[in-house]
Amino acid sequence: MKPFDRISNPREIRRRLRLNQQEFWSRIGVTQSGGSRYESGRSMPKPVRELLRLVHIEGIALDQAKREDFEVVSYLKTANPRLYRNLKKAAQTKNNRKK
Repeated sequence: MKPFDRISNPREIRRRLRLNQQEFWSRIGVTQSGGSRYESGRSMPKPVRELLRLVHIEGIALDQAKREDFEVVSYLKTANPRLYRNLKKAAQTKNNRKK
């Protein structure tokens, strides 16, 4: 998924992660009632879509990320997508072994 792409079904993402609305939406600074409206089809603003993508799809903990981290990732995705995919796959494999 590219930055700012439309997210067609946030409810499905939430259910796949097995989170209730409060847990899912509060991680990106959206109230439960606001999240419920997005799940019901209301248009999601670009910043909310991007936060949802970063936190719930990319798995980035916002409280630990710094601006430089996002800049490096963005550059790597553009400059060397194959390396980015390989690094991402290696990190996911490492994280899965920890669980």
